[in-house]
Amino acid sequence: MQRSSARHSRIVGAASALLALFWSITAAAADLAELKKLGLVGERADGYLGLVQDTVPAEVSELVTGINARRRAEYQRIAANNNIALGDVEALAGRKTLDKTAEGGWIYIDVWRQK
Repeated sequence: MQRSSARHSRIVGAASALLALFWSITAAAADLAELKKLGLVGERADGYLGLVQDTVPAEVSELVTGINARRRAEYQRIAANNNIALGDVEALAGRKTLDKTAEGGWIYIDVWRQK
């Protein structure tokens, strides 16, 4: 039971760090919001962004790649600081981003669909 409680505490700590990550406002976030409204970019269940369309401008692809790299670095930091697996952090982030996606936004769970 004690081991489970410690794991729960680490996951709660990871969730708090994830919230801080997602609440940070950047210029890329404004661009990302617009790309999401246009249906070019969506959130995936693994905690990363994905391209909804097969063909997008190179700038869109580069923005998504850059944001995903920053997310992965943050997920790795959170995992290391909380002694949990990267996959657990990614899954938690995925659940949070899917939950936060507005109605009409694109999400990927096995296939792309509008929420």
